[in-house]
Amino acid sequence: MLEELRTLVLFAEEGSIQKVARRLPLTQPAVTRQIQRLEDMLATTLLDRRQKPPRLTQAGLDVLARGRDILASVEALKAFAGSAEPEGVLRLGLAHGLSDRDVAAAVANAAAPFAKVSLRLKTGWSAELVDQFGRGQLDIAIVLRASGGDRSGDVIGTERLGIVAGLQLGQAPDPANAAWVLSLAPCDARQRLIAVFGDDGRKLSIAAEIQDPAMQMEWVRRGHGLSLMPMRLLRQHMPEGVTLVEAEKLDLSMHVVVMRSPHIHRLTKVADAIAEAVGVVVNRNA
Repeated sequence: MLEELRTLVLFAEEGSIQKVARRLPLTQPAVTRQIQRLEDMLATTLLDRRQKPPRLTQAGLDVLARGRDILASVEALKAFAGSAEPEGVLRLGLAHGLSDRDVAAAVANAAAPFAKVSLRLKTGWSAELVDQFGRGQLDIAIVLRASGGDRSGDVIGTERLGIVAGLQLGQAPDPANAAWVLSLAPCDARQRLIAVFGDDGRKLSIAAEIQDPAMQMEWVRRGHGLSLMPMRLLRQHMPEGVTLVEAEKLDLSMHVVVMRSPHIHRLTKVADAIAEAVGVVVNRNA
């Protein structure tokens, strides 16, 4: 009905169907049909077609006055929705593999300017977060995903993984035949590693399953196996007693993907700010 009301307002301003058609732009029959639809919806005659050109009836004048009020209210509502300060609870899911100090600072700093927004942060493996997002338990999820997989969400960066080993193993251990120290399934990095070696039909030898990153690195330092770390973190600080294994032929990269609910309205501004901030951190240190 809003489009029909706008056409009626234009008719009152221009005084003819032909001039309205030029302003919209529409054909004259299309303008006529819009006014006829409005008459049908309101069950009243808006134009006196006995006159040439047609003029508004008294009912038409009354509808015109109310229609202008309605259109003005709609524009005011749009302005309010577009400019009002975000407010409410934003539920954010963040993949474990991205749960480090730099990303945490980026998320916190991005949310800080929105004083009326309460951020509820939850970390988890990507598959779990995607499931929770799909069931409406999260408003935004930032997850890790292999390239070429599910295309839902927006890619905001690439997380590249490096293979690390204790110094006693040197820089040339064979990753395909080595023992591994990994997080428990469904760890995103572990899933990516399995997918890479799965192409050759190889099966990983798991020496230890450890959730805590610090304990993982200690176990690697002691020579119990290889492990994975984001290259952006390794470039900042290589853990003591650990070295990077040369594995250029292995594609251990994953996309960083953000999924946003279409129902968060004004909170979209906050979600976009957080996604942009995380993307900057990931891409800066990639």
